[in-house]
Amino acid sequence: MMVAGKTLPVGQLLRNWRERRRLSQLALACEAEISSRHLSFLETGRSQPSREMVLHLAEQLEVPLRARNALLMAAGYAPEFANRPLDDPALQSARKAVELVLAAHEPYPALAIDRHWTLIAANNSVAPLLTGVDSSLLNPPVNVLRLSLHPLGLATRIVNLAEWRAHLLKRLRRQIETTADAALEELRNEICGYAIPDQGAAATELDGAGLFVPLQLVTESGILSFISTTTVFGTPVEITLSELAIEAFLPADAATATSLRHQSLGAAK
Repeated sequence: MMVAGKTLPVGQLLRNWRERRRLSQLALACEAEISSRHLSFLETGRSQPSREMVLHLAEQLEVPLRARNALLMAAGYAPEFANRPLDDPALQSARKAVELVLAAHEPYPALAIDRHWTLIAANNSVAPLLTGVDSSLLNPPVNVLRLSLHPLGLATRIVNLAEWRAHLLKRLRRQIETTADAALEELRNEICGYAIPDQGAAATELDGAGLFVPLQLVTESGILSFISTTTVFGTPVEITLSELAIEAFLPADAATATSLRHQSLGAAK
């Protein structure tokens, strides 16, 4: 983290993360099994943390891998976690795994996004849902939140837009709280400034409403209703993989499942 072009001392960064997690010095010291006095010395710069201590405290604070590297560098140590693009040869197996998951989810839509909700990959069931979206929103890099909530995107076709918008913004707010990512703050401010279009179609009643927030989308085949799920890599040690998420959509009713299967069969002919 930088302020006015200067990198903050590691002690200040540790304190910022502790306060972001709403922990007292005593609470963090107990979890990290160190004395609160030692933690205080680390935060004020009276003591210099070892590399192991930086990583240990970062683990207790659930600091994202990208920010753990920043902590290490602020303390004068080399980064611990690799940060390679997904098309790097070293990540070939991970990339294939993502492609397999997306393909296996067909005929239901699924896509992979990075930490800023930038589209990385999508299966063949996503494109038909984007009919009518302004081309400016489909030029790479495509931001999935912008694509969903912009008035020139899917917003005019989302039947329960207010509910779905609130759901996405809540997710985004939690992500900002977890990562302290300034770019996500800017994205949230942008989205909050979008005009909310009037909705023409009425939302349909779904079994399980109240247990999940559905996405109800007007299409040429009628209103399709989805349940969304998010999948992340477990215990990754690579920054790109730690920030990658697969957003998969399942049919929330029988009519949606039937429609998607028929679309898939029609496309295969």
